[in-house]
Amino acid sequence: MKTKHYLTLTDADVLMNRAIELSYERGFNMSISIVDDAGALMMMKRMDGATPLTAHLSLEKAKCSAMSRRPSKFYEDIIRNGQMGFLTLESVSGMLEGGEPIIYEGQLIGAIGISGAKAFEDADIAQTTICDFFQQI
Repeated sequence: MKTKHYLTLTDADVLMNRAIELSYERGFNMSISIVDDAGALMMMKRMDGATPLTAHLSLEKAKCSAMSRRPSKFYEDIIRNGQMGFLTLESVSGMLEGGEPIIYEGQLIGAIGISGAKAFEDADIAQTTICDFFQQI
């Protein structure tokens, strides 16, 4: 029998607080979503001034990363390179940069999706948040 690692609510809280802190430091009004390994929502916050659309996008980016175990940018790049068939998938959306899987000891434990700035800035905050989280444990 194997041991399965997973995000706790406390872990999601730590991730959320760090993502919000980084967003404030960089002057962005973001929406941040954290999902478990199955893509189910654990926590979402929309900062003051963030548009309602960013809340939807952050969740979809997180779910895309959780379901695929890849950064959501992977799919954005595939589509940009002409593989438009991915746009027909009803079960997967959020194929835009800003979603990052959270992998611990080779196991997917969740994902974070961020929206509200330029795509590369969303992704950078997500990546930094995950890196900082793992440095604390």
